[in-house]
Amino acid sequence: MRSIIASCISLLGLLLPAARATTWYFVTFNPPSGEYFTSLSGNMVAPTLPSAATYYLWPGLQPTDNSGVYQNVLDGRSGTWWFGSGWCCSNPSLAWGGGFNVANGATVTFSNIKQSDGSWTSTIKDPSSGGSASNNFALQGKNFNDGVFAIELDGPSWNFGPLAFSNIVITSTGTDASWCKTTPNNYNSATVYSISGVSSSVKNNIVTCNIKSLVLEKPAS
Repeated sequence: MRSIIASCISLLGLLLPAARATTWYFVTFNPPSGEYFTSLSGNMVAPTLPSAATYYLWPGLQPTDNSGVYQNVLDGRSGTWWFGSGWCCSNPSLAWGGGFNVANGATVTFSNIKQSDGSWTSTIKDPSSGGSASNNFALQGKNFNDGVFAIELDGPSWNFGPLAFSNIVITSTGTDASWCKTTPNNYNSATVYSISGVSSSVKNNIVTCNIKSLVLEKPAS
């Protein structure tokens, strides 16, 4: 994973004390050079939040210029999960999108789609509560080639159990679907994860990758 994720220790513009280190657990998918993601959607289950702390759990996309991360984030700082979409953190500087509170155990949905003008639209929902938000982000000129499923911790440990994603659909330009079928990159081999139900198809120079289940199970050590 490129250096921007390791350096982006703050979401929503919050500056954290210099002494607090960020701990990362994530896996990534990467299409071949010159091919770029055009959508990312799926479900994520909110685990039980142990306490108010800097827990960030998210799927997202990172561009080739390493300038930031486009994310749908479960944020645990208030003591109740808050789910929102946004671009972290500058270049360009964009307002964070709308969001809503999420109960422990709720399944939320996320959908990020590249529009014809090069901007991206995020739609997030909690079917159990009716919470929803849709926002457009001016990310023209960004070519995304990292698909990320992440746990980002600034202070707390991974003490909430597995983080489960399901019914993931990722699309990219091109005709090479090998990135979907290849084992994802496991950052620093830090995460025990499981993946199942992987399939792909190619039509009209678009690769569609379907993943039935992706679970970040626990730290590797």
